Amino acid sequence: MARLVPLADARQLPAWRRPIALLFLMAFAMPIGFSVWLALLNNFVVEAADFDGADIGLLHAIREIPGFLAVGVIVVIMFMREQVLGLISLVMLGLGTAVTAKFPELTGILILTFISSVGFHYYETVNQSLQLQWIGKERAPQMLGWLMSAGFTVTFLVYSVIMLLWEPLGLTYNTVYMVGGVITAAIAVFAMIAYPQFEAPTPQLKTFVLRKRYWLYYALQFMSGARRQIFMVFAGFMMVEKFGFQVHELTALYLINLMINILVAPLLGRIVQVYGERKALAFEYTGLVLVFLAYGGVYFLGWGIVVAATLYVLDHIFFGLALALKTYFQKIADPQDIAPTAAAAFTINHIAAVGLPLPLGLLWLVSPGAVFLLAAGMAAISLTLALMIPRHPVPGYETRFVTPAATPAE
Repeated sequence: MARLVPLADARQLPAWRRPIALLFLMAFAMPIGFSVWLALLNNFVVEAADFDGADIGLLHAIREIPGFLAVGVIVVIMFMREQVLGLISLVMLGLGTAVTAKFPELTGILILTFISSVGFHYYETVNQSLQLQWIGKERAPQMLGWLMSAGFTVTFLVYSVIMLLWEPLGLTYNTVYMVGGVITAAIAVFAMIAYPQFEAPTPQLKTFVLRKRYWLYYALQFMSGARRQIFMVFAGFMMVEKFGFQVHELTALYLINLMINILVAPLLGRIVQVYGERKALAFEYTGLVLVFLAYGGVYFLGWGIVVAATLYVLDHIFFGLALALKTYFQKIADPQDIAPTAAAAFTINHIAAVGLPLPLGLLWLVSPGAVFLLAAGMAAISLTLALMIPRHPVPGYETRFVTPAATPAE
């Protein structure tokens, strides 16, 4: 049986075996499998299965179903520790990615996408919970920024290898999917063996939690899922369908984006720490309104490839500020609510993510620009919601509509 180590005692372990080190190791492992899948996806589905906009919308709707079912994590952690579930989920993500190219037709792609997505979404749910339990409130914004940067760095390395070696070595989809997926799974297995199981000071509730006072957090999560899904499904697909990007060209765009985000991510954490969640999220959503309107301009006004590529990079930078949603919840939450609320929030985040891709894929066939204009409207709603966050949120002061007796000055 694995050794249990209280969080307070973990500082006595070697630095590489402490909770923060494990968070970084998982932050390294997940992007290897997921980035390989994402980097090749648009080209693979077009070349192997002749996907159109409706097909890609269906694929992403299937991919988001496990996110919608993330509330099931609450049931699983009744029988399994969160740390173990997170690592098992990484193994599932890796193995699902590894065999993706073995089934180059619509049905096979959809089934394997679902399997790897279960691993991805359950990992992300548990990972968010562990981050908020293992990192103190004072350090959280900056540390979350560094964890984001670590993930971007690994993704950058993955994309660099694909871009540099794809043509010279004549790499195939099967080879790259297999190598990336196996590495992710192997790192997760190593972490199961090498690390003790860490025990946070506050036991987590293992029941469904949906509290009225968290309503603003739920609303922001819902809108975040809707906006993010439009970008995930259609931004990269646009570069292939409209501008004819090849694998190495699309990967080069990802690399430029990642180089910038590796440097920017720690700064984003610092921005949240200094200016607070309300200002950080308001800045993010204002930027996203403008970016999505400009995406529409690519279609309605005929703006070219340079504008589209620039918008792709800006999009990622603004989305990075979403870490402020995590720290906002950490500040207002009862400590025992973190795990069940992370699961509930993931499900809420994916309600729109499951429902939107297919109808938007059909809309894409008629007017791609209209899809991005709809995203701009969603970002504007998010901006309105973000302005309701207090400057110093705490339990009992979750929105600006609540004014308890002792409230920090606005």
